[in-house]
Amino acid sequence: MKRRTFFFQAGGGLTLGASSLHAAVKQDKWEAAAEILAAATAGNQQIHAASMYVRQGDLEFARSFGTAKSIDDIFLLASISKTISAAAVMTLYEAGKFSLDDPAVRFLPEFTGDSREKITVRQLLTHVSGLPDQLPENATLRARHAPLSEFVDAAIRTPLLFDPGTEYRYSSMAILLATEIAQRISGSPFADLVDETIYQPLGMTQSAMGLGRFKLETLMPVQVESAAPESGAGDPTTKSWDWNSPYWRKLGAPWGGAHGSARDVGRFLAEFLHPNGRALKPETARLMISNHNPPGLHPRGLGFDIGSGSGGKGCSDSTFGHTGSTGTRCWADPESDTICVILTTLPARAVNPHPRDLASDRVAEAMG
Repeated sequence: MKRRTFFFQAGGGLTLGASSLHAAVKQDKWEAAAEILAAATAGNQQIHAASMYVRQGDLEFARSFGTAKSIDDIFLLASISKTISAAAVMTLYEAGKFSLDDPAVRFLPEFTGDSREKITVRQLLTHVSGLPDQLPENATLRARHAPLSEFVDAAIRTPLLFDPGTEYRYSSMAILLATEIAQRISGSPFADLVDETIYQPLGMTQSAMGLGRFKLETLMPVQVESAAPESGAGDPTTKSWDWNSPYWRKLGAPWGGAHGSARDVGRFLAEFLHPNGRALKPETARLMISNHNPPGLHPRGLGFDIGSGSGGKGCSDSTFGHTGSTGTRCWADPESDTICVILTTLPARAVNPHPRDLASDRVAEAMG
């Protein structure tokens, strides 16, 4: 299948496309979403940089905004990282190294007491383990530039918030422990495992878990004035460990430290929308975007949020994706064969409604 592509650069016009009426109509609808981001980045007033990638069937639309000059410019993905991390973990599941219902203590023998022995790998990946989102000592660890191993040690010891499997509560620390299991099984640094099992097979050349081979100055800086509390909330005294600090960009936190371009995130989602076995077996890809939580709890796939709420208004219940606190959002809807990736530098908590969400809704409205 030959894909017809509309590429836009900041301030530019249509440079490559198709002449069919259907394609032109679709492009006009996607332009409505792009106009929201263009207005938000005009003069760097609200958003300094943004990138948008949409694909439906054989049509693609890509555009950069503000100080982002290319669709391949690299953003801090924040919690979109969780989906990539989970995919790398699942390559070891495919190799028969663990089962989803294995207790985590099998691989983390020090993870005992306070009902920790009940926690399974599946529960770590679906936010029902009882572990908190961030550690009570998060700021202290980051302020002294602690390595990931210290976050792991603290997560293993931190009190559980509820009995495993009884509640849903979003947990970055659960994702961290799932990746620690993968690291111990594989014997490789987790960032290397991600590169070898996900980035390289999918051709995600503008991505890294942490800084990777990229230079800090080539990455899009986040507007930290409205950063999330766990990143210092814009306090000037946190500059040594906030989202833009060399410490955080290099750390490779598997719950929020991945970098990537909009096009690369689109490539990643395509592996689940149309599984072809490049990184994961098709049955594993389908397993990851299926609900694993008990009735009555928020539905979650393995690393992915699922359901219409994970996309834009009008998305189907089979939609899967994730958001990021740095101002990112991505989703794919199997029913309409649509992928949408919107990356910005404006933190999610800075404004409501956020332009990323308004643009996402416009993309969803154009799916029909």
